[in-house]
Amino acid sequence: MKLNANSPTFAATETLAQARTKLAAALAAASKEPAALESRHLMQEATGLTPLLLLTDAERHLGHGAAILLQQFAARRLAGEPVSRILGRSSFYGLDICVKPEVLDPRNDTETLVDAALAILEAKSIDGPRILDLGTGSGAILCALLHCRDDAFGVGADISPFACALTRHNLALCGLSNRSGVICGDWTEALQGQFDLIVSNPPYIAHCEIAALEPEVVTFDPMLALDGGEDGLVPYRRIASNLKRLLRRGGAACFEIGWRQAADVNHILEAEGFSGAKTFTDGGQRDRVVAIEAL
Repeated sequence: MKLNANSPTFAATETLAQARTKLAAALAAASKEPAALESRHLMQEATGLTPLLLLTDAERHLGHGAAILLQQFAARRLAGEPVSRILGRSSFYGLDICVKPEVLDPRNDTETLVDAALAILEAKSIDGPRILDLGTGSGAILCALLHCRDDAFGVGADISPFACALTRHNLALCGLSNRSGVICGDWTEALQGQFDLIVSNPPYIAHCEIAALEPEVVTFDPMLALDGGEDGLVPYRRIASNLKRLLRRGGAACFEIGWRQAADVNHILEAEGFSGAKTFTDGGQRDRVVAIEAL
């Protein structure tokens, strides 16, 4: 890999401590924060060592193979590639989720969707809930919900065969294959039956706003997972038109939204006969989830 002027080089004879300090400094200089945490993750991947061994064996030599890998990782990160893409996995709701270029990298903000869905299930005292995750992508949301509710059965649906295959892989990785299924189809078209809970983090970026997204998003997240149509609301309309068919009486649906979209999504749901929508905020106190109940 071609190095730019800011990419550090590493020698096999450097100690782990020296290499980690050098990498963290390079990341911090390029405003790749949190640099200390990112450098630890990349060091772990390059060396195969645990965080504890990186500390207790800090004077160990890096070694030839690890030096080459670390140099490649550093160049990729400084070129803007997210750490999760370099590692091929992401931490979501306490689970290690495999990610690939064909699917959206799960974000911390999306954990708000899981929190809201779990709170609704608990408040409604639904036992053995059937859960549907529309546009499941990596399956991160479905994995988190099933992991937290061991009485639940879940179905993930996505139009992308790559996403469906990855969701199956992640469900197996989390030990959830026996309580789940995956369907490849365009939103709700391939679905029959009814569910107690429907969740979705659909594409919600308007066409005209995509070019203004951060380079790390535009370059490394698939457009299929970002583009919500002319106004960013097309997927919500598609899903809302089928909610009454798919939601059991007393069930609920939760949608991740862009932070300025709560009113628009509420109007879409109201047009389909749903009222009393609730809005949940993320850690930055921005609107992040809209939820409705089927009465």
